[in-house]
Amino acid sequence: MDKYYISEVDADKKSIYCYHDVMGELFIPTHKHDKAQMLYAEGDVVFVTTETKTYFLPARHFIWIPSGVEHSIQPKSESVMMRNLYFPVEKDENEFYKIEGIYPVNNLLLQMMLFTNRWNGHLKKGTPNFFIAKAIKAILPQISLTNLPLELPLPKDPRLGKILRYIESNLGETILFADVAHEFGYSERSLYRLFQKDLKMSFIQYYTIRRILKAIELLLERKLSIKEVAQEVGYNSVPTFSNTFFKILGQRPSDYLNVEGILERTK
Repeated sequence: MDKYYISEVDADKKSIYCYHDVMGELFIPTHKHDKAQMLYAEGDVVFVTTETKTYFLPARHFIWIPSGVEHSIQPKSESVMMRNLYFPVEKDENEFYKIEGIYPVNNLLLQMMLFTNRWNGHLKKGTPNFFIAKAIKAILPQISLTNLPLELPLPKDPRLGKILRYIESNLGETILFADVAHEFGYSERSLYRLFQKDLKMSFIQYYTIRRILKAIELLLERKLSIKEVAQEVGYNSVPTFSNTFFKILGQRPSDYLNVEGILERTK
């Protein structure tokens, strides 16, 4: 992977910049650009970290990163294929383009992204490829109606950092809020306040999202059955796991795997 493509992004202010490549490394350090970025990943999970959040980008989803947002990129494996389109900011843009978010890729958008497969570099205004890329950008607000909660806030308080690491290392168990409070010497009320003040979410919200994010990772590996994945993230009941997965991702674990199968066959 060419590490210098990042400095090329803004070299031509009016072009749409396209960059597709296998990662080949495990970290792209914190950077920002004047153009907005659409990042679509194939093959595995990608972690995108901004100043305040860590986003979890699974295959067949894209993340929209507005202009000027500092971020780093860390794929789970070196074989991840990144497809990037960088768009100049235009006057009076739709609010969609000003907000960070992760969205599922439907079949229309998937086919359009695959059409850009061999593109790389600056797409100049007035060229056919420029118009096609601009069409991709134009349809996003119309087809990307669900900004998925596939991100977790980064703790500012080091005390909370220890608790989140504890959750991380015990995802296979059923973790009760009262037990966590006792383990770290808090009353339930004071720990509840700490979560709300620092992370702007409750313990159960954080814990639920973290379990489902881990489940997505395991599902993408295709080594375990859905029942085994549920158990690995602390669910004794497959229906409960399936219902929770549906609430967050809008589809059942079995449907998610079938969609991934479609993607594999299009490669």
